[in-house]
Amino acid sequence: MKKFAWLVGFIAITGFAYSQQATISKNRPLPSVDIKDVKGNPFNTSAIENNGNPIVISFWASWCKPCIKELTTIADIYGDWQEETGVKLIAVSIDDARSSSLVAPLVNGKNWDYQVLLDQNGDFKRAMNVGPIPHTFVLNSKREIVWQHTSFAEGSERDLIEIIKKVKNGEEIK
Repeated sequence: MKKFAWLVGFIAITGFAYSQQATISKNRPLPSVDIKDVKGNPFNTSAIENNGNPIVISFWASWCKPCIKELTTIADIYGDWQEETGVKLIAVSIDDARSSSLVAPLVNGKNWDYQVLLDQNGDFKRAMNVGPIPHTFVLNSKREIVWQHTSFAEGSERDLIEIIKKVKNGEEIK
């Protein structure tokens, strides 16, 4: 009986791990979800496009210090990144209805030159399987997710631009 219980437990855990891996698989298409832009206008994520160039989607919140640090660090070099790779960064705030009013003033105060979207209900966050924030995704020319990363540490932006360059050149990301 113990062997049977152990076997059932092993199968359940293995199946769970496999299903989790399947839900975060690479090269999956960007989901289509209705959210809002920073002005409160409706926006569907199927409209995210960058003429075949790489796209970075960064999930963040106004209360998340590492998120703000990451987006501020990238803002200082974003123009160079765009010139070199044509990348477009989209900052998706997961602030809820109570705190989303803080997003636009924060973005303006930081001079972030990103497209900013609001995911107040967490629909896009769930569709993308976002865990802890900051959670950053890189999309290829087909709008497929080819890389993702959570957290931010000084120097992470250098790793991110290397991934972006590889995506721009059509290299496979491992």
